[in-house]
Amino acid sequence: MNDYNLTNNNFLRQFEVEIDGQLARIEYAEQERKIFLTKISIPKKIESSNFKDWFIKKVLDYVSEKNIKVVPTSPEIARFLRKNKNYKKLLPVGIKL
Repeated sequence: MNDYNLTNNNFLRQFEVEIDGQLARIEYAEQERKIFLTKISIPKKIESSNFKDWFIKKVLDYVSEKNIKVVPTSPEIARFLRKNKNYKKLLPVGIKL
């Protein structure tokens, strides 16, 4: 899956990956050095747990490089963070999952 490009669409406030004409996206809101990951949408045609995990990892790696804290308001992303403890360092102080 490394050949897919992650795009940060600032105008629509979403991270995007296009596969075979289908657009997967994670919507977000930014506020005071925090990014709220609010919704994940993956078309049925490309949906798989491997793709979803890969997509969330790519977004979290991108956010980590920007040194921004993550507030997961999407249940799927919160679930991913609970399972992948190495990303918990991205959570702001006081946020527990």
